[in-house]
Amino acid sequence: MDKEGTNTWRYAKAGSKVIVAISPEEIDIIKKTQMALNDLDQIIELLEDEKLDVVFIEGFHSLIAKRKDVPKIITAKDENGLKRTLEGTIDPIIAVTGVVAKNSTNPAYCNIPIIKVPEEGQKLVDLVENLLAQSKPSGKTVN
Repeated sequence: MDKEGTNTWRYAKAGSKVIVAISPEEIDIIKKTQMALNDLDQIIELLEDEKLDVVFIEGFHSLIAKRKDVPKIITAKDENGLKRTLEGTIDPIIAVTGVVAKNSTNPAYCNIPIIKVPEEGQKLVDLVENLLAQSKPSGKTVN
């Protein structure tokens, strides 16, 4: 996105705090910050005005693994990497995907669905949609 030699890169190097790049397909907003990238709540707070239903966060395993309020999709290159990643990772875990899924013949690992993307991508979409449907308030009032 912000590659060396581009105008946005030059603006950032010159000290711009916010840089906006616009094309017919997208708008990129680069905001320079002093924020520590170890506070997931602070990162999510930056997105609150967007009114998003789902935010996919790649990486940050150490911040997310112990959180019950963050559903997880686990990716790994191989079964050993999957085992390491799952160690200490608590539910909810929605699915396993990535290279380990492409090389697997099993439909699940420790009762977690294994989904090959893109071939079975709709299964992953369905799991996420079901999770969202379950988490929406029913509108019923209990007295």
